[in-house]
Amino acid sequence: MDQKPEILSPAGDWESLQSALSFGADAVFLAGKRFGMRSAPKNFDEDELRRACELAHSLKKKIYLTCNILPRNGELSELPAFLETAQDCGVDAFIIADLGVFEAAKRYAPNVARHVSTQAGVTNYAAARVLYEMGASRVVLAREIPLDEITEIRAKVPKELEIECFVHGAMCVSFSGRCLISRYMTGRDANHGDCAQPCRWKYHLFEETRDGQYFPVEEENGGTYLYNSRDMCMIEHIPELIKAGVSSLKIEGRAKSAYYTAVVTNAYRNALDAYLEQGDHFTLEPWIKEELEKISHREYSTGFYFGDEPGQAVNNGGYIRHYDNVAVCEKLISDTACVISQRNKFLVGDTLDVLPPDGYPFLIKCRALVNGEGESVDAAPHPTEILTMTTDKPVPSGSVLRKKR
Repeated sequence: MDQKPEILSPAGDWESLQSALSFGADAVFLAGKRFGMRSAPKNFDEDELRRACELAHSLKKKIYLTCNILPRNGELSELPAFLETAQDCGVDAFIIADLGVFEAAKRYAPNVARHVSTQAGVTNYAAARVLYEMGASRVVLAREIPLDEITEIRAKVPKELEIECFVHGAMCVSFSGRCLISRYMTGRDANHGDCAQPCRWKYHLFEETRDGQYFPVEEENGGTYLYNSRDMCMIEHIPELIKAGVSSLKIEGRAKSAYYTAVVTNAYRNALDAYLEQGDHFTLEPWIKEELEKISHREYSTGFYFGDEPGQAVNNGGYIRHYDNVAVCEKLISDTACVISQRNKFLVGDTLDVLPPDGYPFLIKCRALVNGEGESVDAAPHPTEILTMTTDKPVPSGSVLRKKR
């Protein structure tokens, strides 16, 4: 193994960026205010992007900027300034899907590495070689590629070309992301970051002679969600991914919460480090897998990696939620007191599950709460309220606190 594999985490806002860096990401991918395929998150303006790069670089970590839309003619005039600004801010790489953008990045931001997005649909070593010869330092493979084909791609491309693959998170029904259903049905362009996710909707059949009558397609009352793809989870298969030649383990989720980013990054960080230490004797510790049940998710699958299909969660359109994120520890005051920022309601007397930035999860008891006016309260019901909490164990700064449903 020439280079240590990378944990690559998503960030849709500043809090998610901090979570990714605190909980073990080697690099973070995020978007500016233009040209990125996620419009729902806040994303990063010029000042925030500059600060993000400074923070990451101070920790010897990297920032990758998504420029992964397929732009229309009218958008191209603003591209050179965007690329130049991003280079000036210090981004380490662009993630690019369009060949015109790829060439423009070479011209206007020559000091920034170019990664080829999964949107480009790289499925074979010939395409990967051509992109490398054009100047790509990394390809993000299409999600349809099984591990044995990744192994072959790795063997038949220059060793300098890095291979990035998704290992966790939501999957589009159009697996390389080039879906038009949302634009067709709602006018919202998925490739410009505005997908309405019609693949997650419940569907029925109509019979042409029975106007106005619809027929459910279901075996039970849960409904039928024909296109609702399962989420990917490869936490148990780190050895196979690394042996296949994957350079970067990518976590999906720029539209998800800082809590999601913290938990998933931490899980894959610990799993990868354990494998690098143990080698062929690697055993995934049960707590790491359990962590991924503490975030909202759809039914898990291993995607196409083992030659199967990920399939759809056809009997539900929602998420599985076993835990609520209730607070973030802002500062440890003493062994039994900390300052917290509340996220969801919890009560004095509740048992809370703590995930520290460095270490194992553990349980604490909330013994008392004091609000900003110095008043004792029985509950924390107000989002982002700052409180002082008394506990039975010290809670490290930066920890996330969960409550089991």
